[in-house]
Amino acid sequence: MNELIIALDSKSNIPLYEQIYLHIKKEIQGRRMKAGERLPSSRALCSHLMVSRSTVDLAYEQLVSEGYIEAVPCKGYYVCDIEELYHIRPALVPLEKKKTDGRPVYDYDFTLSGITPGGFPYNAWKKLSKSVLQEEAPELFLLGDANGERSLREAITSYLYYARGVNCQPDQIIVGAGNDYLLMLLSTILGTGYTVAMENPTYTSAYQAFLRLNYPLASVEMDEMGIRIPELEESGAEIAYVMPSHQFPMGTVMPMKRRMQLLSWAAKEKRYIIEDDYDSEFRYKGKPIPALQGFDQNDRVIYLGTFSRSIAPAIRISYMVLPKELMEQYEKQGKPFSVTVSKVDQKIIERFLNEGYYERHLNRMRALYKSKHDLLLRELHDLDSVCTWSGENAGVHLLLHFKNGMTEEEAIRRAKEESVRVYGLSRYYLKEPAKKPRATVLMGYGVMTENEIVSAMKRLKRAWS
Repeated sequence: MNELIIALDSKSNIPLYEQIYLHIKKEIQGRRMKAGERLPSSRALCSHLMVSRSTVDLAYEQLVSEGYIEAVPCKGYYVCDIEELYHIRPALVPLEKKKTDGRPVYDYDFTLSGITPGGFPYNAWKKLSKSVLQEEAPELFLLGDANGERSLREAITSYLYYARGVNCQPDQIIVGAGNDYLLMLLSTILGTGYTVAMENPTYTSAYQAFLRLNYPLASVEMDEMGIRIPELEESGAEIAYVMPSHQFPMGTVMPMKRRMQLLSWAAKEKRYIIEDDYDSEFRYKGKPIPALQGFDQNDRVIYLGTFSRSIAPAIRISYMVLPKELMEQYEKQGKPFSVTVSKVDQKIIERFLNEGYYERHLNRMRALYKSKHDLLLRELHDLDSVCTWSGENAGVHLLLHFKNGMTEEEAIRRAKEESVRVYGLSRYYLKEPAKKPRATVLMGYGVMTENEIVSAMKRLKRAWS
């Protein structure tokens, strides 16, 4: 048994037990410690290194679990033969930590996606993750219900009823990893013979999803109330994809009159409405707008919701509420796809909903976003001779409409010269609208800090004034 010489750094961010573990692991991998060699006892090593015994025990337990050493009862710890162990080595050449897609790097980016710094509920998520995994329930690692775990669907049903006014049963809900997957699954239920009408402009990711699924698509113009019903009738579409509570990118909230007209359009024949309720949680003036589905008396609305916007983009958990007729049709098909969200993640989300964490998280995020929303509006008042704005009071972006003759391209270019990125509305049009729109840019404020918003706005005032 050789004495281990390990230089521990108490000021390092790496815990002491991990430093001990990494040193011994490296020695074994480098064949400087041979198979069968005995290690010092945990008592002897902790005394030699002047650390607690639990620190050494943790290091030895990790080495045992990875197969580098073995504990022989009444004798001690011995180095294992590692010929058949996996060794995952780091890349010889470090990966460059810079953008390689050719896009310029901006000092400030009014991006339309992402979450505010510090917005993810780390403490609650860690607590729930630990609690779920400590249950050590073997069924957590089985495949599970293709529609999603019933307990999660029950939690979603309750949330939708009280928060969004959606009337449904757990048996009408399908859980999936993102809206793209749910739209693909929907295509297996409906078939692709339907023409899908989309607002112009619209959410281009959904448009691309429908294209990939080989749906015929129709572009329908909007007015200040949303999708135009006469043009929707003329399009010949059997499905309308809409975002009535907060249309992207225009920020329009569809009023009750237009909602009733849209539901009437769907009820006339065998038509459906896909309601994408992507960010209805964030509203800063008045009460949240109830979902269209709650007013549907004819079972024609297919409702899509997601936790990606309200919690984090990486939380790829979305859900679809199907009309009863379509769910029966799906059940008859034998559920052709397995569930795409792990049971562990489903259980965490379920508890996040049931134990009040989601409600508290939404209230906190609403306050954070409202503060940024109000700050950005105050900063914009210095530009009221240059532009007007719309789409405020909901979501995490607003639109600037230029009235001084500046084009969209010029506004983006001037901002870029100040190393500030804004986004042109034209990228979201499916086709050139009949009436040429005003020069407009979109500005998302969710990801930026308040100090960054102030600094970026100083540059934009200089660029656009």
